[in-house]
Amino acid sequence: MHCETFNIQKAAEPHTGSEAARARLLSIKGEPLLLADWMGVVFIHYEVPITELQPHVPFQIDLFEGKAYVSLVAFTMQRMRPFRGGRLTAWLLKPIARNDFLNLRTYVRHNGEPGIYFMTEWMNNPFSVRLGPITFGLPYNFGDLKYQNGHETNVLRGAVCEKTNQQSFTYQARLVQKHFTQCTAGSLDEFLLERYTAFTSHGINRRFFRIWHSPWRQQRLDISVADSGLIAAKWPWFKQARLVGGNYSAGAQDVWMGRPHRSQCEQLEVLFPLQHH
Repeated sequence: MHCETFNIQKAAEPHTGSEAARARLLSIKGEPLLLADWMGVVFIHYEVPITELQPHVPFQIDLFEGKAYVSLVAFTMQRMRPFRGGRLTAWLLKPIARNDFLNLRTYVRHNGEPGIYFMTEWMNNPFSVRLGPITFGLPYNFGDLKYQNGHETNVLRGAVCEKTNQQSFTYQARLVQKHFTQCTAGSLDEFLLERYTAFTSHGINRRFFRIWHSPWRQQRLDISVADSGLIAAKWPWFKQARLVGGNYSAGAQDVWMGRPHRSQCEQLEVLFPLQHH
């Protein structure tokens, strides 16, 4: 992003998490696979009892000060295109180059690597909904997503509806800081935002893929959720989740997205058999 446009301040020290993520991604030949812009990103965070959450996650939950969290992330992905190949290959991906997303994710650690686990995702591109599960193992659902996540008016809002069950998720938020900054090292904000590996599950297949971008330029939100029925209908344990805050970033351009790779976690699957909804 351009600092003068979003009044972003540089952190005093480099963000080692982002640097380590870049090295991990490039450690595998042929990476990255894709590029994309993730714009108008709203993070909405909940604390959840780990005893309620872990049975639904086939990876070990990563805790912050002994507490487990899930987050809903609302954003727009645009200009997705292959990392290599130029305009021709970009043209081939044009039907799925733009999507609005709502992700429900939690925080995991596998083989010492911190990451996120996608529990459910909604998007409004029907082509991507079909492709996501069979390629990356992503739990896509089709929905009607309407966002106003530009920060210029200091009012952000969104509404996501799944037409099959008429359930919805709606939020409204305001920025509470004057400037966009990197997350403070060791903070809950850093724990929740600075994640560069995604773990997925589709049937019996476990996969992961890595991403890289510069550290998020973000600020905290004063956020309210008017309707969370969409989430609770799919995950009943969400009724016990406690809203703890939110963050906003204007976005990240040219995000590197890696290829899907197989991941093994049979031991945890035996201890906590994944329950599908």
